[in-house]
Amino acid sequence: MIRGIGGQILWVDLTKGRIDKKPVDEDLVEKYLLGAGFLSRMLFDMIPLGIDPFSPKNVLGIATGLLTASMFPQSSRHVVAGLSPLTEIWGESHAAGFWGPELKLAGYDAIMFLGASKDPVYLNIENDKVDLLDASHIWGADVFETDDWLREKHGKRTRTLGIGQAGENLVRFAAIMNDRDRASARAGLGAVMGSKNVKAVAVRGTGKIEVADSKNYLKQMDIFFDRMLANPFTKERVKYGTTNLLELMNHIGRLPTYNMKQGVFEKYEKISGETITQHYLVKPRADWNCLQRCGRYTRVKTGPYKYIGGSPEFESQSSLGSRCGNANIESILYTHHLANMYGMDTISLGATISWAMEAWDEGLLTGEDTGGIDLSWGNHETIVKLTEMIALREGFGNILAEGSERAAARIGRGTEEFVMTVKKQEIAGQEPRAQKSMGLAAVTAARGADHLYAFPVLDEAGFDVEIKKRFGNEYLPEIADRLNPKFKGVMVKECEDYMVVIESLGLCKYGTQIPPEFYYEDVAAALRVHNGLNLSKQDLKTIGERIVNLNRLFNVARGVTRKDDSLPDRLTKEPSPVGPPKGQVVELDDMLSEYYEHRGWDVETGIPLPETLKCLGLEKDWKELL
Repeated sequence: MIRGIGGQILWVDLTKGRIDKKPVDEDLVEKYLLGAGFLSRMLFDMIPLGIDPFSPKNVLGIATGLLTASMFPQSSRHVVAGLSPLTEIWGESHAAGFWGPELKLAGYDAIMFLGASKDPVYLNIENDKVDLLDASHIWGADVFETDDWLREKHGKRTRTLGIGQAGENLVRFAAIMNDRDRASARAGLGAVMGSKNVKAVAVRGTGKIEVADSKNYLKQMDIFFDRMLANPFTKERVKYGTTNLLELMNHIGRLPTYNMKQGVFEKYEKISGETITQHYLVKPRADWNCLQRCGRYTRVKTGPYKYIGGSPEFESQSSLGSRCGNANIESILYTHHLANMYGMDTISLGATISWAMEAWDEGLLTGEDTGGIDLSWGNHETIVKLTEMIALREGFGNILAEGSERAAARIGRGTEEFVMTVKKQEIAGQEPRAQKSMGLAAVTAARGADHLYAFPVLDEAGFDVEIKKRFGNEYLPEIADRLNPKFKGVMVKECEDYMVVIESLGLCKYGTQIPPEFYYEDVAAALRVHNGLNLSKQDLKTIGERIVNLNRLFNVARGVTRKDDSLPDRLTKEPSPVGPPKGQVVELDDMLSEYYEHRGWDVETGIPLPETLKCLGLEKDWKELL
């Protein structure tokens, strides 16, 4: 019997208004773990081909990991997944906070939403008591108002997850928010939740988690705690969160600026982590069992951008700042606050606005298109205004709510040239001409443009010792050189396998990848004492490969091949104009072929080879798709 989990899955048939509780399939856990792996298997089997993501036939899954709510450092995370309305392929997003651990303490490891409700509803979970309740009175409320109402009704200790107006209005990059300002932001799954007429999930759990080895559990977790606390990165994270990454990215020429025309922002100091910390920081905050405290509260005391609440991390800081040529830090803080309130992905939000700004700058968009809104670079008032218009689908915001690729297809006139997406999802705050592994990772990720699926940051910050430890001497020195494309296929493949394991355990990538403090051996030790699972390093690597290949089959079944694993021409054909990567382009073809070879996929098509699938026990899945 597997320990350390809730033990039950909630199946919520929204069409019938029926809730069933079923035990966790332990055989499935041994092959896919929980979290991302569990949902990969379940949704591959459940989501039909050829459906619209807003169809009731789409399935929305929410799952915790095997180590969620454990004492392993940074073990707070849960994952949501479904068919993405932004990319129309695999959609997956993760969040930290306290909601995931609360679900596990209530006795559940996952929730599967089937069908669609005729009227707005929310799911209320209080340990064994689970109800679908009327949400018509909070439909139209923002994320903060919804959280306030639910906690007033069900108790201040209640943890909430839900959508704001962006999800209700089917904005294609709407987020699912939890704990007010924690976001499962990418892939537009908030819009899927909205299409199902589900406003929120409120959870109160007072149960206990039974660990497998109580005698050695605290001793093992103390070792992990001591290592994490001793790592120099922990001290930096506590001081700045991830906001100090902006300075690093600007220094190495990897900070997306002016819609990724370049990787250096001349006004970066005005929006830096140091500026936020010195002038706007209220205090750091921590999620469940978090030692790094990336989360922070900030405050703008006066003026049009007055607010107090959750602070942006690096991705929001860059997307709403340098990417739009915006050096007004107070507007960045406030826009991030609005995005949380309405429930939107700040990466796609900022990237879509920056696409429009470049089209305006090139004379391809005019006031007639925008309703008189000035889209000049750095116009912070416009960024704030468009954020509200997108969430509410008003005016020009209704076009932008479709995401930059669909917006460009509608506008035409050559604006398609400025779209910075992969498979319709906007590229995150990683200018890949300055780090080739990030360019490759963006195209191989299952959910479209994504830096986190592989999160190949080892060559970004000079972790040469860890690179040698993980990959050996065979690939050195090239693999450690962020501007050298050689062996990046090896790095990205290996990082993907490890990261999907981490996402199936409910752990954070800070600590497992940056800093690279913990690796397979460590999580295997945690699984032994927490869950009673005796999985070797090779067992975990195989599970990671199995999940990645299943994600690929999900997408291949929907038409994805090598031709779709591509970057915008700007990044592969136009040399970086300034900074350390000046003159660099992303040599994608060679890296992609190397990646396919290392992964065991057909180099011409990008489809997993039969022998690869057979080794992973997936040959039956592929045959059924043919």
